[in-house]
Amino acid sequence: MKRWLSVVIANISLMMVAALPLPLAAQSNEPGTLQGSVVDPKGQAVSGAVVTVQSESKDEIHKGATNSEGRFVVTGLADGSYTVVISSSGFAPATRNHVRVGADATPALSIPLAVASVAEEVTVTAEDVTSEAAQLSPVKAMLDAGSARTEITNSYIREFTSPVTDFTDIMQAAPGTFSVSPNGVGLGQSNTFYRGFADGDYTITYDGIPFEDTNSPTHHSWAFFPGPTIGGVDFDRSPGTASDIGPTNFGGSIHLLSPQLPIEKGYILDYSYGSFNTQLIDGQYNSGLIGSGKKANLWFEGNHMSSDGYETFNYQRRTSGALKFNYKFSDKTVLSLFSSVVILDSNTPNASPTRAQIAEFGDNYLLDGTQYLANGNLDPNYYRYFFYHVPTDFEYAGLTSDLGHGWKLDTKAYTYSYYNHQHYNGSGTKISATSATDKLNSYNRLGDTLTVSQASKYGVFRAGLWYEWSYTNRYQTPANPTDWIDQTVPNFHENFWTNSVQPFAEYQYVAIPKLTITLGIKDAYYNMSLKQYADNGKIVGNLGGAPYVTNDAGYNSWLPSFEANYRVRPNWSVYGQFGQGSIIPPSSVFDVTNAEVKGLPNPTKASTYQGGTVLKLNRLSLDADGYYIRFQNAYSSFTPTSGPDEGISYEYLSPDSRTKGFEAEGNLYLAHGLSVFLNGTVTTAKYVAAPAQAATSTTPAIAATPSAWVASTPHDTESEGLTYQDRHWDLGFFNKRIGSQWNDNGSVHQAVPIDSFSVSNLFLNYTLHNGSRFDESKIKLSFNNLFDNHNVTAITPANAATSTTPFAENGADTLTLLPGRSVMVTFQMGLGPKGR
Repeated sequence: MKRWLSVVIANISLMMVAALPLPLAAQSNEPGTLQGSVVDPKGQAVSGAVVTVQSESKDEIHKGATNSEGRFVVTGLADGSYTVVISSSGFAPATRNHVRVGADATPALSIPLAVASVAEEVTVTAEDVTSEAAQLSPVKAMLDAGSARTEITNSYIREFTSPVTDFTDIMQAAPGTFSVSPNGVGLGQSNTFYRGFADGDYTITYDGIPFEDTNSPTHHSWAFFPGPTIGGVDFDRSPGTASDIGPTNFGGSIHLLSPQLPIEKGYILDYSYGSFNTQLIDGQYNSGLIGSGKKANLWFEGNHMSSDGYETFNYQRRTSGALKFNYKFSDKTVLSLFSSVVILDSNTPNASPTRAQIAEFGDNYLLDGTQYLANGNLDPNYYRYFFYHVPTDFEYAGLTSDLGHGWKLDTKAYTYSYYNHQHYNGSGTKISATSATDKLNSYNRLGDTLTVSQASKYGVFRAGLWYEWSYTNRYQTPANPTDWIDQTVPNFHENFWTNSVQPFAEYQYVAIPKLTITLGIKDAYYNMSLKQYADNGKIVGNLGGAPYVTNDAGYNSWLPSFEANYRVRPNWSVYGQFGQGSIIPPSSVFDVTNAEVKGLPNPTKASTYQGGTVLKLNRLSLDADGYYIRFQNAYSSFTPTSGPDEGISYEYLSPDSRTKGFEAEGNLYLAHGLSVFLNGTVTTAKYVAAPAQAATSTTPAIAATPSAWVASTPHDTESEGLTYQDRHWDLGFFNKRIGSQWNDNGSVHQAVPIDSFSVSNLFLNYTLHNGSRFDESKIKLSFNNLFDNHNVTAITPANAATSTTPFAENGADTLTLLPGRSVMVTFQMGLGPKGR
């Protein structure tokens, strides 16, 4: 590992010294030439803007950049029609279609740029210079980034992931990330870990709209946004700037982006079949430009997936559809509409298999297929005693408008809902009238994101607001799994209402032409009103005969941000950042007897310091960063058993943690479409040692806390990839190694060792490009976990440890394992205009 790190650092130093700006073609009026100028809303020249010229047949791409006067020239173009795209930091991309170039046409374009919304800025590609390595890289970095940021491309998602992929699987392309779905890729709920952060410690957005569970800011990878609805990912491993909205930005922001709408009409129909009897049927329709004046675009996608799953009797069924519509009222105002619906059914239980079950029945054991045991008793692990039904929907209406004088408006009104009704037998040893649970977790959310911005020759000012209202209904009631008759009194039942408000303001100041500084401030305010009903003693108890009790909690945090980017050369930048984020306590703060809480906890905060560099040479693209994070961990509760506050809950802080590390990723272009992709991380994530504390009226006696490793944080990760991409073939081999880590055992940290493991994936695709109407038809073959590794990736011990008792294996430990090898083949028929 040390050798790998030293090699990376040496290469960075060498390439920084060697980096030279790419030349701009001289002014020319020769045939096959396209020239023009780019200006901002004030009419000032925009230097360094990326110019991409692509033939409408998509087999010819030329790239360049504007000079200090905002001018560009692209030569060597064959006769034909081209699409020209201009992109620059802080501005929305500008497109000119059907630009004719030839002996009788040497066009000179004048292209004004409008200031970008936050959502638009994350879609700007990272190919800021003519770099073959960057163009062919599965993931890209942004030369104008102010933080550690990875863009996962649409081509990577379509060519180098499983047909049933989800966003946790896609994220594994980024440095330091890992996730495991024990039932197979895309065949169950899965979570992503990175930099010591677990799911719930970072924000995920879709087209700039945050989405998460209401009880805690976790996410549902199997119930929202299947692979076909994801057109790209912008992964910011930092708190971002003030305009980055969301409930837990201190861990970073994963921005999922909807597919871009093409200007040409087309149809795609996929059928995929593979291991575990997995089938996927997917159809997509692109209207192209339609309507009077060709001002509208429509995209529709629908799919049905079914699978027996890798684990025994862990069936999965999912039907989903999505629609996106754009309407251009004018060159200044555009309306966007989006809707997605997912209906999920599965037999997934709440618990993983035990060590003893895996030893007896095999690595893929989870549930049984017969209702009765050999002795005639009912089998508590019969698969029909476990089932989910989860419908979800997500909709938004967005409007962007250029208001003139450099001002721009961007707003999205949205709503989404989640209705998870689950039934499961909670005992692995018996069936009784109360052994099962009837569980509901449902919520509805309404909100709006609003940004106004103004671009001038000095920079870009942004101000805005994120507002959201949500309603949640949750319960768990004991039931009989043979007839699902519920008991009268629940384990718990609660409703709560949450109002979230985040106003922000920031200024992106161009201090000198090569230096950009962004300063901002954000106020994160939340109010939660909670109603908890009397229960059987599991949570709040009988409330002295009252039907319910109410509580109201308000939380507020001011969060500053700073970042700077310096363009050393046109193809080399360095950056630095400081940012803060917070997370509010979950509703479970009030899950105590009579829901009595004294001393409401404050939001916990994290502060991140990081710096890095991005370099793009013709045959090599590289980015690297180092980071240091101070994380204020969650509260613990204490309930005195005597004295005047007997039975009233107090909250106190757990020890802080400190995380620091180094990340790097790069792509080396060899020749003829062949590239080598590498990334790696080295991380240290430990809790801060704390001395023993005597008991007080609000805290118990606390033993000394040694410095211990944060759970699910690998010491290192490494990825190696080999890709070959040409007109027809896309071949990719990717291996990811996750270094050794620890799981906790109850309250004891660094207790359960988890050995390193690796997963290798292989993809072979052939796409038809012959100028016919069947362009984009393809055959795709994918292998996940090619070498069929079955490593243990997580352990929940059966016996809680103490600070003096080491972990010892037990047959009742529950284990999470890598799913076995899966193979899928996809047949895709594409139908579109001839010669596209």
